[in-house]
Amino acid sequence: MISSVPQFKAKRSLLTPGGGTRAFTLVELLLVMSVIVMAFSIALPTLANFFRGRTLDSEARRLVALTHSGQSRAVSEGVPMRLWVNAQQGTYGLQEEAGWTDRDAKAVDFRLDPDLHIEVVASKVAKPARMAMPTTTLTAPHVQTTGLPEIRFLPDGSFDDTGPQVLHLSDRSGVSLWVAPSGNRLSYEIHTTND
Repeated sequence: MISSVPQFKAKRSLLTPGGGTRAFTLVELLLVMSVIVMAFSIALPTLANFFRGRTLDSEARRLVALTHSGQSRAVSEGVPMRLWVNAQQGTYGLQEEAGWTDRDAKAVDFRLDPDLHIEVVASKVAKPARMAMPTTTLTAPHVQTTGLPEIRFLPDGSFDDTGPQVLHLSDRSGVSLWVAPSGNRLSYEIHTTND
């Protein structure tokens, strides 16, 4: 009787001359693993600095985006907006100025990465004497923004010159970025030096 099942031959390329299959030895595996560990230990500090720099850059971009959002909301809603900063707690946020509504439903607050520090640089423009409206507001049940430095965005799209003008972000390694008004003073942008 003839079988209809095809017969397969073993490929000789996988077999050693003695008939067994070829494999890695334990010494070869240990050698490869030690090379990988050495390469990783050399690259790890560089990668850590890269990601730390990305965190600083990301936070600065978020602050700039928040200033743009504050300007847009002030213009579209016709209400002054406040970008407040609590440097001691490492928090900041955006909300409409107190007195316009009972509670700002679009208010946001953010917490800095633990490796970052924010500093508010005071304005070089003297504050005019005016009656200040109390700014005790709550953006969330646990966040009170009384008396904190703030950047005010006015309904005409400008920002108030009497508030802080520059926000300084730095990380543990001393790398710094500044969020400051642009040259034409129409918006905020990121600067690598404090000029």
